[in-house]
Amino acid sequence: MTRRLDNRLYYFTVEDESLLAEVFPKFEDDTYAIAYKVAGTDDVFVTTADTKDAMDRHDVPFNSLAEEEGIKISLFHTALSREELSEYEDALKALALAHRAIGLICIGVNGPAKFNDGATAENYTYFTAPAGHTFLWRLVFQRDDAVEYVEKNLASDESAREWASTLPLDSAEELVSYH
Repeated sequence: MTRRLDNRLYYFTVEDESLLAEVFPKFEDDTYAIAYKVAGTDDVFVTTADTKDAMDRHDVPFNSLAEEEGIKISLFHTALSREELSEYEDALKALALAHRAIGLICIGVNGPAKFNDGATAENYTYFTAPAGHTFLWRLVFQRDDAVEYVEKNLASDESAREWASTLPLDSAEELVSYH
């Protein structure tokens, strides 16, 4: 899989979502095809540029709604998540965007994680790497929330503090609307 410089993320709809499960396995072997349903919607999905390109090549009928620059979504990795997921960062960013989040913080792998931040289940998601590890992620909806989480849970990690304070967006309200 080659890294793209243009890592846009796309909102779209399809008439019948079962079509995605039908056509994705037919894509080229080097395409990591992924689409996430946007939380709180019945029919809006978000996908990566690679998946959209494959959908175009295979004449998958979809309605493009909007696009977001992937650089606006920020990820904070652990050493293991960086090692195993570096080729899947666009998919992780699409996952964040499907939750209308501006970032993800990796907080655990295959088991226990730091849940002592008072957040609800809606503040977490997971991504299973092809290597088999399942990584747990804390969704970030506001820069202030990221800073607070890092101060409580990763205060001794200078890179985490810098990451949280320099998120590209202040809040999810700055994300592109797909309406």
